[in-house]
Amino acid sequence: MDYIFCARNVKGGEFGKTPGPTRFLEIHDDATDYGPGQAIRPQVWFDRVATLAQTGTHAASGLPTGNVLIYIHGYNNSLTDVLKRLRALREGLEAGGYHGVIVAFDWPCGDEALAYIEDRKDARLTAMRLVSDGIVPLSRYMRPDCRIAVHVLAHSMGAFVLREAMDYADDHRDAAARGWTVSQILLCAGDISAASMEDGPTSASLYLHCMRLTNYSNPFDAVLSISNAKRLGIAPRVGRVGLPDDAPAKAVNVDCGPYYDEHREDFAGIPNSDHSWYFFDPFLLRDAALTLEGGIDHNSIPTRVMRNGRLYLRT
Repeated sequence: MDYIFCARNVKGGEFGKTPGPTRFLEIHDDATDYGPGQAIRPQVWFDRVATLAQTGTHAASGLPTGNVLIYIHGYNNSLTDVLKRLRALREGLEAGGYHGVIVAFDWPCGDEALAYIEDRKDARLTAMRLVSDGIVPLSRYMRPDCRIAVHVLAHSMGAFVLREAMDYADDHRDAAARGWTVSQILLCAGDISAASMEDGPTSASLYLHCMRLTNYSNPFDAVLSISNAKRLGIAPRVGRVGLPDDAPAKAVNVDCGPYYDEHREDFAGIPNSDHSWYFFDPFLLRDAALTLEGGIDHNSIPTRVMRNGRLYLRT
């Protein structure tokens, strides 16, 4: 089974491309996409996700330990794309040593590149659902005596959705007052300004509500190039140039450029591979799995190497 919470509208019995009420979906393994007919009651969904998240028992309390990873997709993702990438993440991370469950947050992006501006508007409108309908309820399983950790992996404009969601939660006391956090945040091909990720007000909530943020960057990412006329925003993107030097200490950048350049032929069959290869590379997903495990210092993860003060994915 695959588990997705979806903030799209419903039109003609199918999910549409504008914001709508959040639905919690349980999808059979043989399905190639999904619709509102696969929705189940929220409490049933959360209970099943929490059960799948459990990987062990806390020695002192006897209560469960484990992991939940929330995947947030970017723009230009069809329902089939979301499901395919969710499954690729699950397969790759589990092969890399991740233990727990992976769910997706599906926000109403278009499936055409020229819908990019409208996507950003819808991303803002639905960002609140990520926190109020997903992260906050899942965080209830993170009591001091119950060590089920919640993590987030955001791809492309999913990083923008995540940051808007964190900022929304801090601006609305009803959500923030409940006390919530996530453990690890992973950004892949993040489509937000690199400069905005400094230690300042724009991304303050993003950093406040996580234990560590890891940004995977690729200088060969043509989708994030400032010369790409189909995109919005000309400032260098964090998924292309990496985190700024004045990012908080809890933020770590992993430069994947040399690795991608050496292995780019391996991704020849993947559309926009320079932007989307993260879902399909076992070595990168091994690095992500070790990051989610959280027991190794970020400088000592064996899939990385330090050169001239900068962390790289090993080639």
